[in-house]
Amino acid sequence: MGLDSALLSFLAAQERKNWDPATLNCMLFPAAWAIWLGHRDPVENWRGAFASEAEYLAIVRAAGGCVPLMEAAAARINARALAVPVCGAVGVIGSPNNPERQFGAIFDGSRWLVRFTNRIGSMAARPLAIWSI
Repeated sequence: MGLDSALLSFLAAQERKNWDPATLNCMLFPAAWAIWLGHRDPVENWRGAFASEAEYLAIVRAAGGCVPLMEAAAARINARALAVPVCGAVGVIGSPNNPERQFGAIFDGSRWLVRFTNRIGSMAARPLAIWSI
């Protein structure tokens, strides 16, 4: 199975799951992709550490934003930093100054996909950090 078809299968499986701030949110979405590809859980250090959106945002703020959290997760699975996204890459997109407007995302080859509360969709936003997994 090629990366494109693996990504399509992953997205279809994720679409069937319900949003839950503690188990399926925008930062856990790229982690689920890494696991789907056979990596260990890149967010095992903070998975289960929050039960609500408010608790999750407290972790993000304490870390200084989503980029440091995703950097640590990427390091756990030996992901490689990229300057330009490729299909299947993960990243943090959004506001460089507002951690509450930073989102974990997966690049599908032409756009960034994020997990919204009701679906997976594209988001046009500035990439703050990108990794190949």
